[in-house]
Order: sequence, then structure tokens, then C-alpha cells
Amino acid sequence: MTDWVGRLLVLPVYILLSLFFKWILSWGGAEKIEGWKAGWLIGWVADDWDTEQIWMWALLTWIGWTVFCLLALVV
Repeated sequence: MTDWVGRLLVLPVYILLSLFFKWILSWGGAEKIEGWKAGWLIGWVADDWDTEQIWMWALLTWIGWTVFCLLALVV
């Protein structure tokens, strides 16, 4: 019974994460969280990151979450 519940939870989590990454990549989120806000939202190492570094982090992390969620749904 818990197998389908876990798969059911993957979709809303992925949708929320995708909205967050879409905001960073396309809707100007990287510029808005540059500086100490990036350190709070991303991690302490992101305090000194510029917009391009935040954008690259979001792109690579989004790809990683996509692969993870696809595997969680299939396996």
C-alpha cells in the first residue's frame, strides 16, 4: 500500500520544485536572491555566488531532480 503513496507524493513535490527552479531560471529569481538570500535558500556556500552561478546551480539541480523523480516513478 505504501508503494503507491510514495509515487503519488513524488508528483506534487516535483511540481513545487519545478516552479521554484523555473522562477530562478526564467522569471528573474536568480537576480532577486543574489547575495545573502541565496545563502539562506540554497546553502551557505552560495553567499558569494553571482546570478550566473545561481542560474547554473538551478539548472543542474533541476536536471538532477528530474532524473530522481523519473526513477522514483518507474522503479
